[in-house]
Amino acid sequence: MSNYEIILLVWNVFVMLVYGFDKLRAKRGGRRVREASLLLCAFLFGGVGAMFGMVLFNHKTSKMKFRLLVPLAVVVSILTVSWLFIYLSLY
Repeated sequence: MSNYEIILLVWNVFVMLVYGFDKLRAKRGGRRVREASLLLCAFLFGGVGAMFGMVLFNHKTSKMKFRLLVPLAVVVSILTVSWLFIYLSLY
């Protein structure tokens, strides 16, 4: 496993945990993570972690914005990372 793959894995686990943390705060009535921050994490190569966080913690699944944008973030993340790995392997 390359350093890039490890970094992506750790980042996506972190994003998933942020979604879980926000769900916990929602249940307990604490201070929440802003929706814009959750979506930004997803679009900064954390789409897979965000998707897992949504499904695992059943968080933000009823919000149409998240149901549309997080899968889009997954696609964008996978395509961008795939392109980067192909590009980087040429040099």
